[in-house]
Amino acid sequence: GKEAVLSNAIIAMLTIGGQQLFSFFTFSCPCHVGQNLIYGLAFLGVPALILLIVGYALNNQTWRLVTGKSSPLQEAKPNKLLQCKLICFVLCSMTGRALVAPVTWLAVTLINGSYYVCAMSEFVSVPYYGANVTVNEQKTTLAAFPCSQLVPPELSRARDEVILLLRYQSQVAGWLLIAVVVITVFLSYCLASCLSPLSFLHFRYWINYVHNEQELFDEAIDQHSRLYAMQHVKKFFGFVPGSEKVKAIRIPSLREWRAISGLAFLKRVDEEHYDYSLLHDWALREPATGKYLRTDEDP
Repeated sequence: GKEAVLSNAIIAMLTIGGQQLFSFFTFSCPCHVGQNLIYGLAFLGVPALILLIVGYALNNQTWRLVTGKSSPLQEAKPNKLLQCKLICFVLCSMTGRALVAPVTWLAVTLINGSYYVCAMSEFVSVPYYGANVTVNEQKTTLAAFPCSQLVPPELSRARDEVILLLRYQSQVAGWLLIAVVVITVFLSYCLASCLSPLSFLHFRYWINYVHNEQELFDEAIDQHSRLYAMQHVKKFFGFVPGSEKVKAIRIPSLREWRAISGLAFLKRVDEEHYDYSLLHDWALREPATGKYLRTDEDP
């Protein structure tokens, strides 16, 4: 939908801006044999891998897919083939969203060319050396080409040609990557539309329904959990938070303060229910007794 397109565009723009800042402040080619390749590929690949992982981590579908799968309450799969198809569809959708940032990073860095020039400089063949120049000496000289201050004046023309060649290769690879991604996305949407059992307008209705259902469900979760938690807080303190006129407050005992303090995980109380917190557990176990103090009396 439009929100997905806008979200992907924002992610792409942020990635482009981050890449420019990252390149400006941190990238400095070592210009040394054996180190250029590792350094250049690290700057190309590692940020893309991190962005891919972050893309998966920020997608709610990832956690919907994996959360609670080891629970003993999981029912048997009704249809394994249908389940596999659904999982594959969700994984493809998640991967498509997660690839926006890393592909943008790779495309922008390849079009920029600096990382590729650094990584591949020592592997270019240049016919500007005398017969006495060994292969190791040639590699050492080529590895220094990304750093103009390390190149002798007589090799400045060779350096310019090598840099231009590598930038050409890098930019062509970047544009090819963009073309492949655009074509793949277009064909994927076409295939998904062809396989859809819904008509065009019915599909739009379904997308809007799912979006509105999720919004309403989130609102209900917030209101329901607030009202449920309010009952437990009221039992502990003796009044409803936000009340304009409180006639009495409850004074919790030291034992009760200790009972709700500390760390706790979900506590299963029966086959269908959990206690969500220590206060929740206390409110369900303990009677509403204790010391009360009236607040509407004159001192």
